Amino acid sequence: MEMRFDGEIWFWRGPAPWYFVTVPEAHCLEIAANADLVSYGWGMIPVAARVGVTEYTTSLWPKDGRYIVPIKTAVRKAERIDVGDTVTVRLTLDV
Repeated sequence: MEMRFDGEIWFWRGPAPWYFVTVPEAHCLEIAANADLVSYGWGMIPVAARVGVTEYTTSLWPKDGRYIVPIKTAVRKAERIDVGDTVTVRLTLDV
């Protein structure tokens, strides 16, 4: 399953800081319909992600009935992006 969407980078302070992009609701419904096939626990969904020209592996996190994509520090630095920037995210889930 492949999907592409635009989203704004946001910061979650938490016990350890993380940067995310929220997956649009329509894509979240599609992911949730296949979550039992791909989740490895706690609702985490492993994916191949791409932001700009930077590809990486990560896991979608469930949050407030949707999913969020972690944007790694190396990705933010390579793409010169930060909080508030809108980016195009491409995700691939093996279902």
